[in-house]
Amino acid sequence: METWSTNHQKELTARLLVRVKSLAAAIAGKLGRRPVIMEVCGTHTVALARTGLRSLLAGCIDLRSGPGCPVCVTAPEEIDYMLCLARQPGVIIATFGDMVRVPGSSGSLEKARIEGCQIQVCYSPREAVTLARSNPDREVVFLGIGFETTAPAVGLAVKEAAALSLKNFSIYSAHKLVPPALATLAADPDLKLDGLLLPGHVSAILGRRAFTFLAREYNLPAAIAGFDALDILGALLELLLQIQKGEAQVNNAYPRVVSETGNHKAQEILREVFSLAPANWRGLGLIPLSGLKLNTAYEAFDASHRWRLELKPAPPPAGCLCGSVLKGLCLPPQCALFGRRCTPLRPVGPCMVSSEGSCAAYYRYAREAG
Repeated sequence: METWSTNHQKELTARLLVRVKSLAAAIAGKLGRRPVIMEVCGTHTVALARTGLRSLLAGCIDLRSGPGCPVCVTAPEEIDYMLCLARQPGVIIATFGDMVRVPGSSGSLEKARIEGCQIQVCYSPREAVTLARSNPDREVVFLGIGFETTAPAVGLAVKEAAALSLKNFSIYSAHKLVPPALATLAADPDLKLDGLLLPGHVSAILGRRAFTFLAREYNLPAAIAGFDALDILGALLELLLQIQKGEAQVNNAYPRVVSETGNHKAQEILREVFSLAPANWRGLGLIPLSGLKLNTAYEAFDASHRWRLELKPAPPPAGCLCGSVLKGLCLPPQCALFGRRCTPLRPVGPCMVSSEGSCAAYYRYAREAG
């Protein structure tokens, strides 16, 4: 039997949906087009598809998926470097599960494992430290993938390895930072964005204040959102009210989790262990100061310093539109490979592999879209 609170939440969600659709339709009448709002979090992408909100709002809001999946935005040359690392003698690759099936120019980590390479799936970076301690005769390399949410845990693993004086542990840092990517999107005239739905997890680390530049420098409305239907609709309503009034603010519609200045301890770990570096994003290209590398004090644990591998630039898979999807220029079903040559069982690009990938979300929940 459903509780009163569950019924009440459903009623509030239904009412809010009606209000959001009505306001969006009014704005569309003034603009002569649907307002364009981009979510920049893979969990939001999945939630919008799973709850049916994307299809329910399709007639009045042009919802675009942005570069919110860290596996997806990992550049082709980074994937190839990981594959090359995996094939080095005596190396064990430790990685989150989503990376195993991501295709590169010469296969995937899954294929490398079939070929005999040592690939170990970890659920936390600390497991990789334990793995290195248990295998003193092997080199354990942890693949550091993720945004500000996962990078602090990787930083803690590096600190633990340093405290233990581990000589056989290193990380390959492909971490990326969300605010510089948002600046790139906000400055792109081709996107014609009217608002941004900001990621709840990253905002919990950085705080609301880290995103105020969007309103100040780009006059772009933004709202931080949680992950259930009520959270998302509440944030969309705040965005639409700003658009209607011609205002630009950064609203926190997820105050039970996100504070004004974020998680100071996590930020301190990032500053201690990492330094800012340029990073190449799939779909967005090279963005200055949008990546993290190990700073001088922890440089001994940097896999890219231990293995200076020379690789040719890797082109994206032929026909794959992952880059355009990540930039919000097209929807997954508009790719000719989607659901045909590219499926979750046989992915061509990373957006179909990751559990947070736009193509995977559309394939599972909204194949009729497009």
